[in-house]
Amino acid sequence: MESKRVAGIIPRVACLLLLLGLFGTTAEEECDSPLVSNLLPSSFRSSSQLSSSHAPGFAKLNRRDGAGGWSPLTSDQYQWLEVNLGERTKITAVATQGRYGSSDWLMSYQLMFSDTGHNWKQYRQEDSIGSFPGNSNADSVVQYKLQQPVVARFLRLIPLDWNPNGRIGLRLEAYGCPYTSDVVSLDGSSSLVYRLNPGSRRVQRDVITLKLKTLRNSGTLLQAEGREGLGLRLELDRGKLLLLFRQGRTLSAEPQRLAALGSLLDDQHWHHVAVELHGLHLNLTVDKHTLRVKIPPQVHHLDIQELSVGAVQALGSHKPFHSKRNFHGCLENLLFNGLNLIKLAKVKDHKVSLMGNVTFSCAEPVPVAVTFPGLQSFLQLPWTTPSSSGSVSIGFQFRTWNKAGLLLTFELPQQGGVAWLFLSEAKLRLQIQKGGRVLLELSAGSALSDGQWHSVALTSRRSHLSVCVDKDDGASAQASPSFPVAVESHIFFGGCPAGDAPGCRNHFSSFQGCMRLLSLDGRIMDLIAVQQKQLGNYSNLQIDMCGIIDRCSPSRCEHGGHCSQTWTVFHCNCSDSGYSGATCHSSVYEQSCEAYKHSGNTSGYFYIDVDGSGPIKPQLVYCNMTESDTWMIIQHNNTELTRLRPVSGVDQQSLHFSYSSEEEQLLGSISQSEHCEQDVSYHCRKSRLLNTPEGSPFSWWLGGRAPGREQTYWGGAHPGSQQCGCGLRGDCVDPQHYCNCDADRLEWTEDSGLVTHKESLPVRSLVLGDLQRPGSEAAYRVGPLRCYGDKNFWNAAFFDKETSYLHFPTFHGELSADISFLFKTTASSGVFLENLGIKDFIRIELSTSTRVVFSFDVGNGPLEVQVESTVPLNDNRWHRVRAERNIKEATLRLDNLPVATQEAPADGHVHLQLNSQLFIGGTASRQRGFRGCIRALQLNGVTLDLEERAEMTPGVRPGCPGHCSSYGSLCQNQGRCVERAAGFHCDCSLSAYTGVFCQTELSASFKPGTSVRYTFKEPYELTRNSSTLPSSIYSDTTLRGENVSMSFRTAQSPALLLYVGSYYREYMAVLINKHDKLEVRYKLEGNRDAEVLRSSSARNLANGQLHSVTIRRLTNTVSVQVDQNAREDFNLTSDGEFNAIKSLVLGKVHESGDLDSHLARLASLGFTGCLSVVQFNSINPLKAALLHPDTGPIIITGPLVRSNCGSAASANPHAAENIHHISDRSGSVGSGQPLVNAIRTDSALIGGIIAVVIFVVLTGLAVAARYLYRRKDTFRNPEGNAVKREDSPNFPFNNQTDSQNLSSENPKEYFI
Repeated sequence: MESKRVAGIIPRVACLLLLLGLFGTTAEEECDSPLVSNLLPSSFRSSSQLSSSHAPGFAKLNRRDGAGGWSPLTSDQYQWLEVNLGERTKITAVATQGRYGSSDWLMSYQLMFSDTGHNWKQYRQEDSIGSFPGNSNADSVVQYKLQQPVVARFLRLIPLDWNPNGRIGLRLEAYGCPYTSDVVSLDGSSSLVYRLNPGSRRVQRDVITLKLKTLRNSGTLLQAEGREGLGLRLELDRGKLLLLFRQGRTLSAEPQRLAALGSLLDDQHWHHVAVELHGLHLNLTVDKHTLRVKIPPQVHHLDIQELSVGAVQALGSHKPFHSKRNFHGCLENLLFNGLNLIKLAKVKDHKVSLMGNVTFSCAEPVPVAVTFPGLQSFLQLPWTTPSSSGSVSIGFQFRTWNKAGLLLTFELPQQGGVAWLFLSEAKLRLQIQKGGRVLLELSAGSALSDGQWHSVALTSRRSHLSVCVDKDDGASAQASPSFPVAVESHIFFGGCPAGDAPGCRNHFSSFQGCMRLLSLDGRIMDLIAVQQKQLGNYSNLQIDMCGIIDRCSPSRCEHGGHCSQTWTVFHCNCSDSGYSGATCHSSVYEQSCEAYKHSGNTSGYFYIDVDGSGPIKPQLVYCNMTESDTWMIIQHNNTELTRLRPVSGVDQQSLHFSYSSEEEQLLGSISQSEHCEQDVSYHCRKSRLLNTPEGSPFSWWLGGRAPGREQTYWGGAHPGSQQCGCGLRGDCVDPQHYCNCDADRLEWTEDSGLVTHKESLPVRSLVLGDLQRPGSEAAYRVGPLRCYGDKNFWNAAFFDKETSYLHFPTFHGELSADISFLFKTTASSGVFLENLGIKDFIRIELSTSTRVVFSFDVGNGPLEVQVESTVPLNDNRWHRVRAERNIKEATLRLDNLPVATQEAPADGHVHLQLNSQLFIGGTASRQRGFRGCIRALQLNGVTLDLEERAEMTPGVRPGCPGHCSSYGSLCQNQGRCVERAAGFHCDCSLSAYTGVFCQTELSASFKPGTSVRYTFKEPYELTRNSSTLPSSIYSDTTLRGENVSMSFRTAQSPALLLYVGSYYREYMAVLINKHDKLEVRYKLEGNRDAEVLRSSSARNLANGQLHSVTIRRLTNTVSVQVDQNAREDFNLTSDGEFNAIKSLVLGKVHESGDLDSHLARLASLGFTGCLSVVQFNSINPLKAALLHPDTGPIIITGPLVRSNCGSAASANPHAAENIHHISDRSGSVGSGQPLVNAIRTDSALIGGIIAVVIFVVLTGLAVAARYLYRRKDTFRNPEGNAVKREDSPNFPFNNQTDSQNLSSENPKEYFI
């Protein structure tokens, strides 16, 4: 860029030029002028020529001179054509053509660029594709516009493939425009310093741009000094560019690392760097990659006063500070806010100071490198030093990403063996073998596969053999005792020729990487002579270039996955990231508690990822699965009832709540939920809350998106109303006020309610006032955030025609895309989704009734992944499809079938470029459309609102009923699946079990005095309908059969398990006899003795182990099964009718007058042990006793304690599945520990007094409880009733532990 054009440009224009990527061109002119057609023949070079009329000078587009183009002597992969443009030029496009009037043309080729005619750099499309499509005949022109313009002097084209019926033939043209630049060279001790005028006006935006070229992988590039010792630094470190921030003026001040970008910047090629600082935003750009950097607030006050490039200055002087960490190389077009500093330095502007040896040119002594790209690569060099000299010296440098590979090998004629120098586990190893026996092995260095240049020296002098890596900074190994080595013929680098090559045997993998500075006996080998076949021999090498690529810069591993690589591929380690796949793209967690429930999970702690593959990280929440709703509960730092104390001089107290989830996680969870709420309560005595709607509120709270908006209403009221819940209901203690606390009474009262307005959630802080007056007391409580429902999970549409579809904006998933949805259909085929581009496309379809196909094209030709199901998919049940495509592979998952994978082509196109609308349920051609339902459709974590679009689209209906066909199997133990508009629930009323899936067994511990009596309807009640209890509580009173099942655990023998009596002295009894066997007694005719049915299949039932019993009777036929033993059948002699049944008793039978003496004596003893899941026909007496202890049919006497004694294992078997652990969450809500049930106070003295009061109160409660227990039998919860604690005798409110803090191993369920 010319200085007179730049010097007057304001910074904003400079930024615009930067963003347009002009990089030194004079203006935004067209840059497509022909560059080759006017060059002299001397500007062309080639590897060879077929004849003088096929010389490279004839290779001009559309020319017919000579033989009509260039053709080499031999058509093979080692040929090339080179063009010297005369000066560095901006190249934007390349066009090719075959040789005129011939059958000679290229079908594909590579492009190389260089500034010097050496150290070539390959041009790659999309960072991966190294080849360009060529011609299909000799005359047509194929032009390729470069995605990123290139600045170079030399252009080299390398044929890869040509017409198989002809030879290599080429005419070419390059297009572009002149490029002007200002260059400066720094030698490690020199620098350029630009100082702003004192008191100069500060600009809103600072922009620094430059290009750099260097062979050194480390060094300080640039420092920007601001006021008060603040500074930014750009520093090369191992080939990466670091952005550092420093506070303090001393060199010892440790800088803070803000960002790292770029890689392999020490390749002696030009790299573009830009730093744009605007307020608190900073963009760092290296080449074509830009990183938005989060910077400390202090950087906003940087106010750059001085810019220094190159050597660091010693503090207090203007002399450069010489260090190996200084930049050594060339800079081009150094611009600061539009000012060309190199141009100013050339004209000796007083603001620019040069120190040390600074030159305005770029000397480039570049060593010739060679690239070993593949398995057949090798380089053979002759050894010319006589073996009689007794010394061997071999040196070279290499860089690679591979941890293993042969570096060199040679034979040892004197020893009759062979030497190998190779990499193994990224360490350098020297091994000498003879006849398969290892004579010597040395090892040196480590982590040598890091992509950096490493130097190796192998020397043998006077029988002393040593291997050295990286000289001063590396390691060395020496043979002990001495081991003489002599070379007589050749040395092979990187590998061996194919077949049995004399003097070369390779037992290791071939080397893939770069080498340079190869020296034999102290002489640097001329690799250009090798290329010209004048020295040694080689195969499959790229000479005069290092083709290393850093596939991890920038990293393609998403969500914090760790990137590692070899020479050809990269790998992502997704451990502990919460994501999976080749690029860590897809979340391993469900997006809501609702989704976990429909996978068959019960209550517990779960990770949820609200946006799937999006940027929001997974969060740990508690999912409370109930029969009605699935609640997601997010805790904060204080959900307890907390006492407020007046603070001297403070009129209002501000209380902040920190949530266990981050901001974006909170907002995402609230947004996708159908309903959210948070309980807010204020307990007061002479402490007003909101005043009146017309007056200024004493208190308020902040809620919604951080930091929260001020809210002047209370829980239970409407936003903006400045009321409490009682004001909305009209039942406040003082009708003149709209909050109970605003009545300003001396008695304790409260205002509490739910905040349900989602835009006001979560509650972030409270600001409470009116605490300073004498007698004012208050306490507050803000409960956890609770949400239920998932709007995305049930969002569905029904397509009733093959020609119907929904359309959405174009899907953008250029480098990674994941698509997930559920479908159900009765059709055998149809397209679920399609999006088209000019050539690219993506499509998912049901191709047959058992096959789902995911097909796409990103420019490499159509590819497809398919999964075949063993069962029909058109069964009108929900099936889940998950497809993912990234730059490494494409995968398809169908339900729980094995995942199908299609690897992406190596070095192929990676960008998916679409431009049409996204079609759902059909195609653009309206053919092969899908008939059925699609639900929960998400693309890259974003849910498409199918229902909203379906409401306005003919042939498509919103919603899709019928879920029990898919999810009904989740309802266990006779639970009944009940349809809902969005989902289903399990009706457990006919099951002896409870829980969200009727999976929780109901068990109780019985003592000798425990009795559970269930009374059936009396005859006169059969005509009445006065009860509102579930129908399963009652049954007909005359039975011709029973289905009885139960489980028990006891050590009592004999023992009565169950007794059913009637009004006609008839009964049924199930017991364990004195021989520890099961016995069933039926007395179905009052004037006959009971019939005794003894089971012989199971012994020792009173062994304390869990046993199950199933009894079925149909008239006079009875079957009995104990545990897993064979069923036993019995026949009764009675008429088979059980008349007028009266009651069922578990445990002690108090009315035993109708029993024979033996059974009466047994019934009076009661039962000691455990009973579980007791069911009598449709009656569940134990369930009714535990869940409805106060209902009419149930009478409980004695202690009845609910427990899990009926489980095969004491722990909940689902617990291990429901809790997704992370590494260390000690002290967090996610640890699963219940919150402390206590009132917080601010004074230790008051706390001591309160503790004494609590002790007295607890003692009194304990005495009272013991007295009441003796007076009356009580029913007890398995956990026992928690003792309530008070802060003071005048503070009557108790803190309730939240239900979600119950142990997740045994979640409880309560019926409403």
